[in-house]
Amino acid sequence: MLTIHARGTKEYDAALASLSRRGDADLERVEPEVRAILRAVRERGDAAIHEYTERFDKRTLDRIVLDRDAIVAGARALDPAIRARLEEAAARIRKYHEHQREPGFRYEEGGVSLGLRVRPVKAAGVYAPGGKARYPSSVLMAAIPAAVAGVPRIVLATPRPTPEILAAAEIAGVTEVVDCGGAQAIGALAYGTESVGRVDKIVGPGNIYVACAKRLVFGVVDIDSIAGPSEILVVADDQADPKVVAADLLSQAEHDEDAYALLVTLSEAQARAISQEVERQLALLPRREVAEVSIREHGWAFVAGDLAEAARVADSLAAEHLSLQVRAPEALLESIGAAGAAFLGDHTPEAAGDYAAGPSHVLPTGGAARFASPLGVWDFVVRTSLIAYSREAIRAQADLLEELARLEGLEAHARAVAARR
Repeated sequence: MLTIHARGTKEYDAALASLSRRGDADLERVEPEVRAILRAVRERGDAAIHEYTERFDKRTLDRIVLDRDAIVAGARALDPAIRARLEEAAARIRKYHEHQREPGFRYEEGGVSLGLRVRPVKAAGVYAPGGKARYPSSVLMAAIPAAVAGVPRIVLATPRPTPEILAAAEIAGVTEVVDCGGAQAIGALAYGTESVGRVDKIVGPGNIYVACAKRLVFGVVDIDSIAGPSEILVVADDQADPKVVAADLLSQAEHDEDAYALLVTLSEAQARAISQEVERQLALLPRREVAEVSIREHGWAFVAGDLAEAARVADSLAAEHLSLQVRAPEALLESIGAAGAAFLGDHTPEAAGDYAAGPSHVLPTGGAARFASPLGVWDFVVRTSLIAYSREAIRAQADLLEELARLEGLEAHARAVAARR
């Protein structure tokens, strides 16, 4: 099932080169339509939300926003046993993210007091898709870091919120739910409407229209990233169990047809054994039709030959999920600079990271781990530099400051210093 490429062949190099551009979304194709939707929401507010919901979702909204009381009421319909599992996962996610809090700092040197103040944004928007599947785990993974950061207003935008989504929202600390999806939801969060108050940052994945809308509203608000298809890269040496490796590959392939299931092995025999196991397990999957397309179109195995080459491949791909099923995973990770989340050892399934390990599963995709990080508390705070000079300190630095200002031809800057001598 997997397409296998061996080191030293043209196909191997070409496949790696093509994967460096994986997940490229054709945002330009939908941009004119998305611009029109955003403009309508900005100009006509709630009326545009009602119009697009009727056009795209084929339904009429009684109300656009559910407040905290409505969230709690809707969540009561959920099976208590399922709610208990969501609460268990939420506790683990919250505990992990509490370690990410930034206290800021302050120090004094030569009469100059310097520091960094860290404060949460006033309002954050979380987008949760409502298409092929519902992911209450994504609500927990995106909203809990905001709550830990201290964001007082957390708005979840999702169409047709179900009891499990509302329960996750309640548990995570969401204060409002916007019953709306697509580019129009992003517009409502970014610009505000009569019913929806604008936010400062929007996070969470969505389809191509959502991704395009997030890109277009960036600058009006902050965003986390432009999310692409989900992906996993498994590095397996000869001791890795083909059944376990195949199961991990399929756990990503079942997300959607565009997902990437990538493998690096040290021998062609191991690659073929894993490929055969993928085929066997695939036949038994409930979501076989989805996973089969993913494996056929984006299921690739690379026979690296040695761990040094395996590390080079992994570093170049900068995968969203990196699973190291090798004898010494921690040592190998030291040679890999870029990955969204690393799953170390045979007993660490990627699925643990999706649900309850603790770190947010909102991760950079498509190689963006080269410069981007997992969603965290740091995404929901703003930092302010603190600078305070004493009379003696400004006099001591006056010559330095004035000379640097005049070096750049900014005389008013120099005179602003001189006025304080």
